[in-house]
Amino acid sequence: MKRSGSADLPLHYGYVPKWLADRMARLGLAITESIISEYGKEEVLRRLSDPFWFQSFGAVLGMDWHSSGVTTSVMGALKRAINPHAKQLGIFVCGGKGKFSKETPAELLKIAAATGLNGNELIQSSKLSAKVDNTAIQDGFQLYTHNFIVTNTGDWAVVQQGMHPGDKTARRYHWHSDRITSFVEEPHTGICGRNQGQILNLTAAEAGGARQGILSVTKEKPEKMIREFQHLIMPSHHEVYPGDVNLKRLGTVLWLAHEQEINNFEELLLLEGVGPRTIQSLTLVSEVIHGTASRFNDPARFSFAHGGKDGNPFPVPTKIYDETIGILQVAVNKAKLGISEKQEAIRKLHQIAVQKEKDFIASERFNELVQKEKDDSWKYGGKTVFGNAKPPHRVNNGVQLKLF
Repeated sequence: MKRSGSADLPLHYGYVPKWLADRMARLGLAITESIISEYGKEEVLRRLSDPFWFQSFGAVLGMDWHSSGVTTSVMGALKRAINPHAKQLGIFVCGGKGKFSKETPAELLKIAAATGLNGNELIQSSKLSAKVDNTAIQDGFQLYTHNFIVTNTGDWAVVQQGMHPGDKTARRYHWHSDRITSFVEEPHTGICGRNQGQILNLTAAEAGGARQGILSVTKEKPEKMIREFQHLIMPSHHEVYPGDVNLKRLGTVLWLAHEQEINNFEELLLLEGVGPRTIQSLTLVSEVIHGTASRFNDPARFSFAHGGKDGNPFPVPTKIYDETIGILQVAVNKAKLGISEKQEAIRKLHQIAVQKEKDFIASERFNELVQKEKDDSWKYGGKTVFGNAKPPHRVNNGVQLKLF
């Protein structure tokens, strides 16, 4: 069994307004369908099991880029969006937060009856993954949400999250069924996080003697260890600062969207007529679909697609969000009919941005970029949980701000 990683996040209370929740579900489905169309349903599981990709995905969907709420909101949106199409997509999302996590076994039995999978084995995997992170690994985080994602061929992933009330943080755990060997010895590559003192890790190979000792009712204590693995620790601040993003990569996105005429690129003629701000969002969505693992080490950058519901780095531009969804849905639907030009055009956005990075030099005018997005937000139907964005009191006298 390979545990794909974990993420430490500041505990963040709040709610997702309906206007955002509906859009998250629609865009989440379109991105999922795009990944399946291009790379297969197993790739969706691999992406979900990567904590950096998951956080970037949540940011593209307009969630607060750094908080614990990304986990429950993103998985809730995917469950609502994917399950009605599960038969066609070959992917099912089970579980959820609180009482919904307890419904996972019953949901898995229904899926097993419809697909011929071994429901009892799936239930055992679901329960054991929760037991390992909640009991065998005693790191101070108690699980409160558990999602089990399974394909119609039996591959699965787990996204679950624990809460540490003492320091107001949450820790997300990602699992992937690829190359499973054992749940009780080294079921993951390790545990890493803020030092909570000594932890109890009964799954470590070095704890084999301790496990045997427990079985034989001895008092031998297990080894205690922390081993580094792919791990994401998000900051407590809500604002997006320059240090939170790769300015070179963000700069190429803005260069492509705002500094070039789209008809300059022969490969992108099918997107002609799409405005620069939508190209900015589509480029970041394209990266979520087509980017390699190394592209997701700065999840905050992806919040520049559709902002955040709390207004950081700027309000959610609902008009741009809807246009992005529409373009992606058309591309997916045409691909089902064997017409892949629009999907290829969207892929090209990411490819061009990556190529430009080789010799691109970003400026340091990050704060001006954020302010401009906030000032322009009202033009794009900007919304936050606090209300609609309004025009700024001051105007830049019509001067075009060249940020990158």
